[in-house]
Amino acid sequence: MARKCDVCGRGPQFGAKVSHSGQHTRTLRLPNLHRVHAVFNGRRQWIRVCTRCVKAGKVQKA
Repeated sequence: MARKCDVCGRGPQFGAKVSHSGQHTRTLRLPNLHRVHAVFNGRRQWIRVCTRCVKAGKVQKA
């Protein structure tokens, strides 16, 4: 299953943790996705939506 928001398209972000000594460790930040029953493309269906879209009202819950 994709780790992407169906509304805004937010996905994983890649980066590095940098310790005090300057050592870099690769890291992965995932969006906070929730499965929501919503009206999407004129139909009532389950979609994966990030909490930012839910709070902003971009999703009409069904």
